Amino acid sequence: MKNTAISNRISGQQTSLKTRGFVPLAVLIVFFGLSPLNAQTMSQTTSDRAPIDINLIIDGSDSLTAVKEDVTAWVFRRLDQILVNGDRVTVWNAGSSAIVIYTGGIDSNAERENVKRSIRELSPSGNGADFSGALREAASRQSSSYSYTLLISASPGALSSVLSGSQANLLRFSRIEEFSDWRALVVGLNLEARVKRAATAFFAR
Repeated sequence: MKNTAISNRISGQQTSLKTRGFVPLAVLIVFFGLSPLNAQTMSQTTSDRAPIDINLIIDGSDSLTAVKEDVTAWVFRRLDQILVNGDRVTVWNAGSSAIVIYTGGIDSNAERENVKRSIRELSPSGNGADFSGALREAASRQSSSYSYTLLISASPGALSSVLSGSQANLLRFSRIEEFSDWRALVVGLNLEARVKRAATAFFAR
């Protein structure tokens, strides 16, 4: 059975926009209208978009062990769908502390394979998953106008602690896909100003 508590908490973060005069529709505008990945992910074809930062934050706790094969296959399919030459990819092993296990630009198939190898060789261990540390670092590293941040969680407790803690704002603009024992979140980092502008433009029509 899917655990809906995480989805409900993320919805709560998005609902907080209402208290500032904006509604979740503005979030959808950013994700589905403004993102340079929109046409690419919808059509599943190669795009001539400008290069962006791609952040992969993968649960490094023992909870990943049982689902790692499924997670790896799904992430590889997503990477094949979205990566273009010039993208800069950073992969975090979010274990008890967040550790960068790969970072580099994508200019060839060999580099794509290096990204996949780093994910394939990730070794889960321990009980903690430092999503907050990885998200903070990803936000501070952003060098392009847009970034694509994919967070993989097999630890409901660790993700809940982010949502209920001081770093909850990092997940305010998120889309979630739930699977039986894990979930994938596309997190919109550093989007608050863009969401406000999008909402203002939308309601000014």
